[in-house]
Amino acid sequence: MSDNKQMQNTENTNEWINWIEEAIDKEHLNHYEYNQFTNIQEIGSGGFGKVYRANWKNTKKQLALKTFFNLNHVTMKEIVCELKIQRKVDFHDNIIRCHGITKFESDNQIGNNNYIMVMEYADGGSLRNYLEKNFNRLTWDDKLDMAYQLAYAVSCLHNEGIIHRDLHSGNILVHQNMIKLADFGLSKRIGASSNFQSKLFGMVPYIDPKSFSRRRNNNNQIFSLNEKSDVYSVGVLLWEISSGQPPFYVEGEEYDVSLILEISQGLRETVVSDTPEEYVKLYTKCWDGEPDNRPTIYQVVDLLKAIITKTDIITENPPLLNEQEFSEIHLNTNNSESQGKLSQLIQNFNKMDTKEIDNIVVSNKQEKFSTEKDFNIVVDKINDLIYKSYDKGIEGELAKEQVIEYFNNYNINSQEIYNWLLNNQVNSNSIFLLGYFYYYRIETSENNEKAFNLFINASENNHILAQSFVGECYQYGYGTIKNDKLAFEHFEKVANKNFTYGKFKIGSYYMEGIGIKKDLKKGIYWYEIAANNGNMISIHDLGIFYLYGIGVEKDFNKAFELFKQSAEGGNLIGMISLGFCYERGIGTKIDKQKAFELYQKSANLGSKIAQYNVGNMYGNGNGITKDIDKAIYWYEKSAKQGYQDAQNKLKILQKNR
Repeated sequence: MSDNKQMQNTENTNEWINWIEEAIDKEHLNHYEYNQFTNIQEIGSGGFGKVYRANWKNTKKQLALKTFFNLNHVTMKEIVCELKIQRKVDFHDNIIRCHGITKFESDNQIGNNNYIMVMEYADGGSLRNYLEKNFNRLTWDDKLDMAYQLAYAVSCLHNEGIIHRDLHSGNILVHQNMIKLADFGLSKRIGASSNFQSKLFGMVPYIDPKSFSRRRNNNNQIFSLNEKSDVYSVGVLLWEISSGQPPFYVEGEEYDVSLILEISQGLRETVVSDTPEEYVKLYTKCWDGEPDNRPTIYQVVDLLKAIITKTDIITENPPLLNEQEFSEIHLNTNNSESQGKLSQLIQNFNKMDTKEIDNIVVSNKQEKFSTEKDFNIVVDKINDLIYKSYDKGIEGELAKEQVIEYFNNYNINSQEIYNWLLNNQVNSNSIFLLGYFYYYRIETSENNEKAFNLFINASENNHILAQSFVGECYQYGYGTIKNDKLAFEHFEKVANKNFTYGKFKIGSYYMEGIGIKKDLKKGIYWYEIAANNGNMISIHDLGIFYLYGIGVEKDFNKAFELFKQSAEGGNLIGMISLGFCYERGIGTKIDKQKAFELYQKSANLGSKIAQYNVGNMYGNGNGITKDIDKAIYWYEKSAKQGYQDAQNKLKILQKNR
């Protein structure tokens, strides 16, 4: 090495050292005194250095110390890069935490390093070791949960514009049975920068095969690892979670150049028997040879969420795989189905024997209108009814049913109202309501374009409902071109005017990254505000987030309380979720009888999921005396509504009879 180059490298090293020292001085980075660590034991090594487990001071608190063989200018630069990344994603439960840094100050077994990263210690070791030791006791619920946590953690990186580039089961850790993403490409960057190629072949099955050819694209640029490369690695890891062993593993053999060639030509691992079909489709899509054919990591997260919730009988989202279907997955795909008919709910829910749920009392004060009906009063009252319904999370066709029921209760002729609206577009309430009639086909044929224009007209006069419906039109492309960004802007506008439904909508947009950059913290923030204001959809969905640890720390007790609250508020899917908690003992003691009662009531109100659940309980004698005939009865009711699982159950039962 020339003197000039050596001097330049020294200057670069000093630059990164100065960055670390300044971060410590300004308390942006915690500094630990090295001599305060005790019981230091080596627990792993790699191409970049070694990792040790140590106790902090004289406590039982265990931390990991990450050391480096060669602290040259390249390594120092990458350590600083890693620290910056850690600072961005430190909040995420499935990402290993960096507590700070220490400096080597004594001569013992660690060696002659200077800076050492102080990391969260993962008691389960690497994912590879964890699967080797624990695979036989893992259920498919466990495997799906691990897969979801992995994808969720990677989505956090991508959300911050970070590409990992080095995902494999050796640097994904497990702590207290939770996935912990680690080493954000640090070892790969150090290795590549230092021309250090040891153990490269050990990672071959996880590497995007596009990188093997080094082909140039249409812009004459050599392929570089990107977000879709991380998705490829995730696909391989999903397979590994399903199998319990590394890909293409043969005991006593190492990967070689021939494997690189075969993978480049399309070789992939074989499907493990008993793997759910949707899961296979997902990881197959992820490891597609063409990056453009792979889903985004956000779509992977959504698909895993759909697979999990379908397995656990909580939501009715079908697991879909094409690009359009990926974008259509939501927590509540059909709120009319979720909540049932309000009039039936009011009549039947009071009869429920479950003590945890108080009776719902709905009172309607009968008002008599004179022969010369004051149409303006009627229009104002209907606007108010729709507003309150949406605020409470009663939307869509169900809210429309409330409007129709209002007409019937007060002997109001809806055709007469429609005719009056046509000739009396005098204020924003009447303009909006005419649009509502067109939108929901009340006394007229559906005309979304007219509805949209009327909503726009009323919204210009700051009509909150109209502004919200403009957002809905943009969301679904009703009467206008679909535009997620404009939809978000309109929902945000009404949310800022204290319309709870708007708060729920922008919460869901932040959670899923629709029309706005995905931000789980902001999503949870808005969901909590909407829930505190009594929006039953938000209350239920928060329960889902706590159940699966989406944007919040997993908390079964909290999930149970939220499901209970949503059920008390008349949310049908909340009743089903509450029944699920009683059936599985989530956040409460197992009580199969209560679970059955909740499913039964929901089934009576028309939920195909609840009907399927009741069929299962009769079929298995779970919480009720086993009765195959009754099981078939409920499966048939569910199957007639198009529920695929019920249709499959019927085929099996009919075949065995």
